[in-house]
Amino acid sequence: MIALDWILTTTIFLPLFGVVAILLVSRRSAYADRNVRYVALWTSLVTFLVSLLIWWNFDYSTADFQMVQRAEWIPSLSINYLVGVDGISVFFVLLCTLLTPICILASWEAITVRVREYMIAFLVLETMMVGMFCALDMVVFYVFFEGVLIPMFLIIGVWGGPRRIYAAFKFFLYTLAGSVLMLLAIMTVYFQSGTTDIPSLMTFVFDPELQRWLWLAFFAAFAVKVPMWPVHTWLPDAHVEAPTAGSVILAGVLLKMGGYGFLRFSLPMFPDASAYFAPLIFTLSCIAVIYTSLVALAQTDMKKLIAYSSVAHMGLVTAGIFVANEQGVAGAIIQMLSHGLVSAALFLCVGVVYDRIHSRDIERYGGLVERMPRYALFFMVFMLASVGLPGTSGFVGEVLVMVGAFKVSTLLAALIATGMVLGAAYMLYLYRRVIFGVLTKDDLKAILDLSPREIAIFAPLLLLVFWMGIYPRSFLDPIEVSVTNLVETYEARLAASEDPAGGALAAR
Repeated sequence: MIALDWILTTTIFLPLFGVVAILLVSRRSAYADRNVRYVALWTSLVTFLVSLLIWWNFDYSTADFQMVQRAEWIPSLSINYLVGVDGISVFFVLLCTLLTPICILASWEAITVRVREYMIAFLVLETMMVGMFCALDMVVFYVFFEGVLIPMFLIIGVWGGPRRIYAAFKFFLYTLAGSVLMLLAIMTVYFQSGTTDIPSLMTFVFDPELQRWLWLAFFAAFAVKVPMWPVHTWLPDAHVEAPTAGSVILAGVLLKMGGYGFLRFSLPMFPDASAYFAPLIFTLSCIAVIYTSLVALAQTDMKKLIAYSSVAHMGLVTAGIFVANEQGVAGAIIQMLSHGLVSAALFLCVGVVYDRIHSRDIERYGGLVERMPRYALFFMVFMLASVGLPGTSGFVGEVLVMVGAFKVSTLLAALIATGMVLGAAYMLYLYRRVIFGVLTKDDLKAILDLSPREIAIFAPLLLLVFWMGIYPRSFLDPIEVSVTNLVETYEARLAASEDPAGGALAAR
């Protein structure tokens, strides 16, 4: 068994060994592409199995970072390679390692050009994603956070649709613009505190005025990644042009990086600024939930509809994080995990029919239940999970966020609840138009139902959607202590900063 101290580092960098193995596969072989696919699949599966050891050895009873590994990286600046996980990050690591082999399986027949480069891009992307969620040093976090851009840019730009270059550059420039401000904030934090160690910075007290500027700089990076309204416009373009597996990773993992950043940096390090700007977050979240839900109702492209629904669901997440109580924060984490599974599954559902008909237009379909009953069943479950049906993963997060929001503001709870009603409207509209109705189009009469490979892709996602919905305690217990510690520390630091002259709480 891998030593506990090395589990995280092994999980982070194991995909790179797969990259080396792919590079060693002979290009002259008649089975080169097939061999590359198998190397990538087995590498990602082994990485997932190794990551399960993180969950297996995780101690639910402590809020401390676990399985920590430290190594000197830039000694002259006291910057170290430092990784570890707590209750907030452990499930995000598992989400990354689960979705990567699913993406490789989903690309098995869909990607036929530059297969070697495509699989390398996905394995490098996995290393960057897992590394970001494990990083406990701000510079290490920034390297992985930005590193995700490169393979994702290539996946969209090389294997995407007709407007892939436009979508790839828009994605790259939006994200990079926000990240430049975050880099300036990291430098400021280092000059103020003398360290980039995240656990140490969580106890460092910054001046309340400086906190606001630092908070805004981090907000610029994380808001684009979430994405929050109005910096969400890159997402529909990126989803529409990305290959199916690219959309799965984009919605399943990359959108969670912003929410994770708020939990790891904004709340614990800048509590006064987080309290001061909470009304701004609530306003933007409500607009995102309601406006993008209405926009989703008007879509004719299946991918665009699901993309806009992602913005609406992430609006719930940002509201839950900044209500800053245990129910809100726990609900936001569960909602992110649920959305990671459900949105990934919905994009895979679109990919299934796109591979057969090569169209994402809702009007192009209708009556698929007659020819694809198994597909209709899977699609129905994931659609209902997206709506938040009790018994599915979507219900748990939404209810917890609603309870947390209600404790802060009845108006806030009422506004974000509007998004749930609209969510049911656009998802049921999509399902009815695609699955039900009369099968009249000739090419649809010959369409084939799910293959064994496609069932194998959907099965683990279906299992997890029901597992999280029926027995949420297995997900809430590991995060409980870390969430409680985060909220209590946040409240204690807010109380300590209160002064007779007003302070940050008065501004709140």
